Amino acid sequence: MPSLKQIRYFLTVADLGSFTQAAAAAFVAQPALSRQIAQLEEELGFSLFAREARGVRLTAAGSVYRDRVLAVENLLASAADEGVQLSRGEAGVLRLMHSSSIPASSLMPSIARFLDAAPGARIELDRISSEAQIGELANGKADLGIIRFPLLRRDPGVTFIELAAERLWVALPAGHPLAGRAALALNELGQEAFVSAVHRERGGLARLVTDLCLRRGIVPRTARVMSRKTSMLNLVAAGHGIAVIPERMTTIETAGLVYRPLVDEDAQARSALALPLEPSVLARRFAEIMGQEQG
Repeated sequence: MPSLKQIRYFLTVADLGSFTQAAAAAFVAQPALSRQIAQLEEELGFSLFAREARGVRLTAAGSVYRDRVLAVENLLASAADEGVQLSRGEAGVLRLMHSSSIPASSLMPSIARFLDAAPGARIELDRISSEAQIGELANGKADLGIIRFPLLRRDPGVTFIELAAERLWVALPAGHPLAGRAALALNELGQEAFVSAVHRERGGLARLVTDLCLRRGIVPRTARVMSRKTSMLNLVAAGHGIAVIPERMTTIETAGLVYRPLVDEDAQARSALALPLEPSVLARRFAEIMGQEQG
């Protein structure tokens, strides 16, 4: 099989029409270059050049061969460029996961900065529960996750970079008696129906809110219609109950819904970036961008 060196010598001779000029351009002695071309022709079984007094010209077969191998040369150059971009974190695909209590809308500033910094990169964004994210990362099926504490299960193959804590807010129907207040305390929610409930195999927002209520002697009463996703805000707007949510979720605008902050000092939600022990260059870059925004 022809070597890459032979092909490059051949293309240089074809472009310049001269063995002498090609040897100079390739920084190789002319006899050595001529031998490589002769070996290439012998291996191919046909002549690539017609030798003339003033230089060389491609034969018909040589012209067709040039067109084919030039495409290979361009492909190799493109592959090299992509490799450089990947090594620098400027290209590739980042599979990014987020909890439902960390809405995609709140991630858009970080995503925009990441795409500006890595013009050849793409993001596959997926909404997955925090526990499921850990499994995906540990199994090498994703690059980066944004999880909500508490977590019921962890994996030694996944590390965490904690993000700034968020104030918890209450989502209320616009006509609710408490909607006219500027701020609320958890103790005032003892008689309210919550449209979210704890999943027995997951931590996250619902477990956090339940734990906060139990510390105050409040057993959250569940609404007749519940959801563990951002669709719970639609249930609140429809009057089925209330929800306690992190500040990030107040960026979700829903008609018939109002948000009020909780004044309790411990009414805070914690989240973190979750990464495999050996994160990809793209994952590290995205993590750095989110860290800068948090700072």
